[in-house]
Amino acid sequence: MKKTMFYAIGIATLMVGCNSADKVTRKTINQEEVMSKLSLEDKAHFVIGTGMAGFSGNDAVIGATKNLVPGAAGTTYPLDSLGIPAIVLADGPAGLRIEATREGDSATYYCTHFPIGTLLASTWNTQLVEEVGLAMGEEVKEYGADVLLAPAVNIMRNPLCGRNFEYYSEDPVVAGKIAAAYINGVQKNDVGTSIKHFAANNQETNRMNTDAHISQRALREIYLKGFEIAIKEAKPWTVMTSYNYINGTYASESKDLVTTILRNEWGYEGTVMTDWFGGKDGAKQMWAGNDMLQPGKKEQFDSIVAGVNSGKLNEVDLDRNVSRILNLVEKTPRYQGYQYSNKPDLKAHATVTRHSAAEGMVLMKNSEVLPFNKNIKNVALYGCTSYDFIAGGTGSGNVNHAYVVSLVDGLKNGGYIISEELKNAYETYIADCKKKAEAELAEKAKKDPKNAMLMRFLPGTLPAEKQFTADELTAQAAQADVAVITIGRISGEFLDRKVADFNLNDSEKKLIQQVCDTYHKAGKQVVVLLNIGGVIETATWKELPDAILCAWQAGQEGGNSVVDVLSGKQSPSGKFTMSWPVKFTDAYSSKNFPIDEDPRIDMMNQGKKGNVRNVDYTDYEEDIYVGYRYFDSFDVPVSYPFGYGLSYTTFEYSDAKIAEKDGAYEVAVNVKNIGKYEGKEVVELYVSAPNNKAANKPVKELKAFAKTKSLKPGESETVTLKVDVSDLASFDEEASAWVVEKGEYEFIVAASAQDTKARLKAAVKAQLTKTNDVLKPQVKINVLKR
Repeated sequence: MKKTMFYAIGIATLMVGCNSADKVTRKTINQEEVMSKLSLEDKAHFVIGTGMAGFSGNDAVIGATKNLVPGAAGTTYPLDSLGIPAIVLADGPAGLRIEATREGDSATYYCTHFPIGTLLASTWNTQLVEEVGLAMGEEVKEYGADVLLAPAVNIMRNPLCGRNFEYYSEDPVVAGKIAAAYINGVQKNDVGTSIKHFAANNQETNRMNTDAHISQRALREIYLKGFEIAIKEAKPWTVMTSYNYINGTYASESKDLVTTILRNEWGYEGTVMTDWFGGKDGAKQMWAGNDMLQPGKKEQFDSIVAGVNSGKLNEVDLDRNVSRILNLVEKTPRYQGYQYSNKPDLKAHATVTRHSAAEGMVLMKNSEVLPFNKNIKNVALYGCTSYDFIAGGTGSGNVNHAYVVSLVDGLKNGGYIISEELKNAYETYIADCKKKAEAELAEKAKKDPKNAMLMRFLPGTLPAEKQFTADELTAQAAQADVAVITIGRISGEFLDRKVADFNLNDSEKKLIQQVCDTYHKAGKQVVVLLNIGGVIETATWKELPDAILCAWQAGQEGGNSVVDVLSGKQSPSGKFTMSWPVKFTDAYSSKNFPIDEDPRIDMMNQGKKGNVRNVDYTDYEEDIYVGYRYFDSFDVPVSYPFGYGLSYTTFEYSDAKIAEKDGAYEVAVNVKNIGKYEGKEVVELYVSAPNNKAANKPVKELKAFAKTKSLKPGESETVTLKVDVSDLASFDEEASAWVVEKGEYEFIVAASAQDTKARLKAAVKAQLTKTNDVLKPQVKINVLKR
């Protein structure tokens, strides 16, 4: 039976068919009967997956399961004689990742490339993110997958982390709430998610063997809190443990993490799986409560069997993990006999991604150039990325999409005219650069054939910007109404970004300077677009252009989404979920991050733990002072603050009130559009604890946020934000407890971390909630204190 689902994105309402088994009788697994028929070897096979072609596993089993959904990341181990099928696990955060074409099959299996996680979070719109998840989940189900390996909820500890584009924020409340919305949307399709990477996966360098040295307080308040929020609010079917050690123990081998905290404290009842090839000791992973090892290695199988036979591993623990995987299998479309169509509504989903992307773009500067007025028709496009738009990052977070709408096509679709002379010059230049890059890659692959396939999985190097003479620029400015310069960045799995990637290179600086000088002399304006996945340096050049729009990496409809904002068809309402430092070294974590180090790529986790600072281990000396918690508490200037984002209109805040109700505090504020354009506003609520400096607490912390509906000029809305008393707690390591100090707290209504609209006060009673004393650092960390 088909039921209709509605996607309400901006002004568009879409109907997308999605099959559901909600109304029919669901099959169940008789676990007692199944368990009685399993040998020890059967159980060990069942918990370690089927391997990964070319890397590990039973070739016969891989061959039998890999074609269930070609290109999916992996499958669980089938027990065919007992009616237990293999279920399909597939990447990733920006959309389903499977092979788009299949041998001997004329059909195509393209998936929608949705906006990157950073852009979705920048919408601050949980309803919209849930709607994106709903569309994404329909593709998962209709293409025959069972679990989507997403969302990624790790904290943006440092601007150079290679996978920041997949992550949501430097703040755990934003990360947790956005992740919960994403999970709820996907799982409404009766398919699962896998919240990842649990926990503290904050660098790609030596990710298989690095040890994150983190205080218990920072773990609880920063690195685990986003997971806690999402898991409690959305109940993801699975949790994926991270590769790294935490305070001396692999995450997947840590009973403190995956049982004591996740299950005993948070009440999680789903399945825990490793990241691919995560951890080393299969028996210890089973004991810890890491139910499933993906994709599975022979040595893990041997370790489990030997562990039970020797008494190192209690078979009861193994049985418990088998049972949890059976619970997962039972819920899946594959076990329930769902007949997937291989025909999701890609056209409808393209509209979803187009509108959601536009809402997450952040207007950083605007000197009355945006939106384009009716007299602007001819646009001069500069920057290689203008002609080779970046949809998203690389690695498991990439999507095999059918197309990417370039900025060129987006402008043409919006009725604008671009310079064909410029276009031809850039296309020739880019083609030459790509040809050279391909030749260099082929030469590297020839010298290192073992890693040839991996090389094509890594982010490439963007070409230096094409330069023009003064006469060429003058002639171009004479023919154009406005100039648009796109600055691009690409990053991905396996590699952290380099400091040179954070800063603009000489060719980019020169291009911006010369285009701005020439066009301003001609009385014309310049817009800079940032087609990026992570923070870059802006302080040295942001005064040059007339407007700056951070378009992030907007998925396959990127060009259309950008032009929807430039033209005013959709007003920008995104805000930053991270701080933008003036210099890279202004981020305190830069003292403890693997800057420009060898990434030590180790696909199958064969390496060993060493003792190189920031590579084999990293001391999180900034402690709880991540992002704005550091910049604002220590008065360090930023280029753009957390929560910042302009609009085409202006909003007025008034009549802010606070009331205590049922053990929580409710803050209400009226938001009115007093400008000329329709738009939405994000309202942020921070709380400042009493005596926060003496108590070594941040000067303020985000505790809630909400987004208005689209308000017409003159229209207003009362926004209500709720904060539970328990949300005001800090973690006391000595007491091993969450503690709310008695006193007068300040509730700060704001438009950004540095744009306060109202201050309210409330008396709060003391509260203490005990926890388990676990995950202690094994070494002394010189943590930052106020």
